[in-house]
Amino acid sequence: MREFFEISDRYIEPAPANSLLYEPVADGLTFRHTRRYEFDFDGSEIALTGFVRDTLYDDVSQAFHKGDDAALSGFVFALDYGMKPGALDLEKETVLEYYRGISDPEFSIEKLEIRQRIYVFGETERDLSKRFIRDICNGAVHNWKVI
Repeated sequence: MREFFEISDRYIEPAPANSLLYEPVADGLTFRHTRRYEFDFDGSEIALTGFVRDTLYDDVSQAFHKGDDAALSGFVFALDYGMKPGALDLEKETVLEYYRGISDPEFSIEKLEIRQRIYVFGETERDLSKRFIRDICNGAVHNWKVI
């Protein structure tokens, strides 16, 4: 089975998108950042959700979204990127190591992908997604898609 969880900061307002770019744009765009966890697993979906809530999510300062649809709305585009298979991903390794230390998790993780998602907000006539890809992603270690 496959399940998606997206976690965002609850109290951080959208920031100027120019802070992500080497060369600023004049469109006045803003962005919000989330982290997506994509699990291929066997076993209890309830236990997996509990694991994510207990280990990867802070219920005071973060918002929790379960499912493959976007956690935020009203964006111009979203850049979804993560590490290529085989690239060193310390967060992923730490999560899996913690999981292995649980005596009876009631689920097994077959595969875990951790993705960053940058939601860009505002109004623009131009397709600026290539500019964001160029300045944020590294083709040697990242894979990405634009939503």
